[in-house]
Amino acid sequence: MQSPAEPETAPPETLIRPPIGWQPINWAELWRFRELILILAWRDIKVRYKQTVLGAAWAVLQPAMMMVVFSIFFGRLAGLDENQKVPYQVFVYAGLLPWLFVSSALTNAANSVVGAERVITKIYFPRLALPISAVATALIDFCFAFGLLVVLMIGHGLWPGLGGLLRAVFLIPLLLAALTLAALGLGILFAGLHVAYRDFRYVTPFLVQVWMFLTPAIYLPADRIDSHDPGIRLLLLLNPLNALITAFRETCLGNLIDWGSVGVALALVVVVFLAGCMYFRRVEDWFADII
Repeated sequence: MQSPAEPETAPPETLIRPPIGWQPINWAELWRFRELILILAWRDIKVRYKQTVLGAAWAVLQPAMMMVVFSIFFGRLAGLDENQKVPYQVFVYAGLLPWLFVSSALTNAANSVVGAERVITKIYFPRLALPISAVATALIDFCFAFGLLVVLMIGHGLWPGLGGLLRAVFLIPLLLAALTLAALGLGILFAGLHVAYRDFRYVTPFLVQVWMFLTPAIYLPADRIDSHDPGIRLLLLLNPLNALITAFRETCLGNLIDWGSVGVALALVVVVFLAGCMYFRRVEDWFADII
């Protein structure tokens, strides 16, 4: 016996709408594209050291040459190497190392979207993958340059004891993560600004240079900073890198760190990171049209 014909059901419909307004970070989507992030990071690393004579040695030469310049002009000519417990060469290198990592990561991330113009206009993927992967090159450079800091400390007899070494093994990765978050937050913000306003590609290097001199922890001992001046105190408070670089140096030397200033710096870093991501998500829908 033939059963009555069943009524036809309509196929399911999928309605795709573009996001409107401010959008939160889609962590699940970034996790699905984690292999793409790794591939992009590996590509940037290979391109950086391809067809170079010295290869990864450039990651050590740059901070080493800057250490020499700072030691001559700030250490000897300005007299900052007088009456210091730590040799000024080690002091300034331990400050330049995290700063160069942040500046390089920020610059790489800021230029990552404009540099991927052909990819962005052809296929879809989470655009945040570009600045995130661009930071990987700076991390590799940091690892190479950190080896020279270890050599300098051993050469000057500054190797911390067992307690200081264990504390450094625990704290240095945490401080490096905070520095990475700061560089990534500003790099993501500038990446969006580079697409929307092309003159920002000229403004960013200038701002990075000014920021270096506004971070006295790189080259100036703490006892030479007038912390009683309210303007200087406000400047140091609003500059999270000053506290993080100081904490990084003191951790490497086996000294205690000021957790109060580090906590304020971490709070500012989180705010900057979230603000940068929110702005990037706000403007990324226009990238393929205006890039």
